[in-house]
Amino acid sequence: MFRKIPTALLQLRYQKRRLMVALLGVSFTVVIIFMQLGLRDALFDSSVRFHKSLKGDCFLISQRSPSLVAMDNFTSRRLFQTLAFSEVEFVAPVYVRFIQWKNFQNRDYWRNIFLIGFDLRDEIFDLPGVAENLDKLKLPDHVLFDRNSRSEYGEVVKQLEQQEKIQTEIRYEGNNKTIKIVGLFSLGTSFGVDGNLLTSNLNFIRIVKNQTIGSINLGVIKLKPGVNIQEFKVKLREYLPKDVKVLTKEELIHFEKNYWYKGTALGFIFTLGVALGIVVGVIIVYQILYTNISEHLSEYATLKAIGYKHKYLLFMVLQQSTLISLLGYIPGIIISELLYEFTQRSTLLPIAMTFNRAIQVFFLTLIMCFLSGITAIRKLKSADPAEIF
Repeated sequence: MFRKIPTALLQLRYQKRRLMVALLGVSFTVVIIFMQLGLRDALFDSSVRFHKSLKGDCFLISQRSPSLVAMDNFTSRRLFQTLAFSEVEFVAPVYVRFIQWKNFQNRDYWRNIFLIGFDLRDEIFDLPGVAENLDKLKLPDHVLFDRNSRSEYGEVVKQLEQQEKIQTEIRYEGNNKTIKIVGLFSLGTSFGVDGNLLTSNLNFIRIVKNQTIGSINLGVIKLKPGVNIQEFKVKLREYLPKDVKVLTKEELIHFEKNYWYKGTALGFIFTLGVALGIVVGVIIVYQILYTNISEHLSEYATLKAIGYKHKYLLFMVLQQSTLISLLGYIPGIIISELLYEFTQRSTLLPIAMTFNRAIQVFFLTLIMCFLSGITAIRKLKSADPAEIF
């Protein structure tokens, strides 16, 4: 088969304009697939940034909580009940809620921002900027701002680097409150969160009036070294009432990703986008190969007449489809890499080219072109020397 590749290449080069159209079609399809898969993975990765930053082994959430952006409350009694186990080193409650932020540079502009509260005595976040700013959060109405938040919140980072504090207003359920931004930390945005604030649990209660210290959104459980997490999880599930879920860190991450994939239309949309891209690519390559075969039907019949087997002609068409996939993939991946960088800078989402995705899209492109070749091969049955001559 590989010895016959030059013949297939020469046939493709014979119509250079047609070859360019085929390569542009394949490259366009490759870009579509890369962008759909990249955005989908960026969605999943960004949605669990908060989860990955937590220094815990097991976690409690309400049975009614579908995801981080819609966490329901549950009693902190459930969290402190876990201290009955000798395997537990410490526990820490976490409070989360969306509030509204007023842009201090545009007083008429309000935007939702994600507020995170925790007990300052618990070192539960592995995030740059948190540990060095803990003392600042001990004062009332002091918060940290996520330096990776979207620009719509104002030039907070630039202003903080020029002065010590920024004062602005936040609003929750119609109640306005003045807060001071006293430092920066790094977390990042997601499809559901455009910006983040971090503060103490006491400041959180001052801002979210209907929240109490005993009503939490997430319970972090840190186990002592050497404890089997899976075995402890099973014991804890049997011990606690069924109004809370007990999850390991991996399960908490999977729980969040599963919500975005199955609980919303986004997972379906991205999968459909990949499928539609492949269909478009199959149609484009099929049209090119079919036209090529139709125009050279007499040549194929001549080859049959002088003794070439039908299998030889089939291989030639499949070789053409393989060459089209290879030549179209290279510019496609280059363009996709440039679009990844542009998208990352524009949206702050963690979208980047990975080796596994590059291989995955390459094989999808190869399969796509093979399907086109197999479909176009049916035209070769018309290459009957007896009928043409």
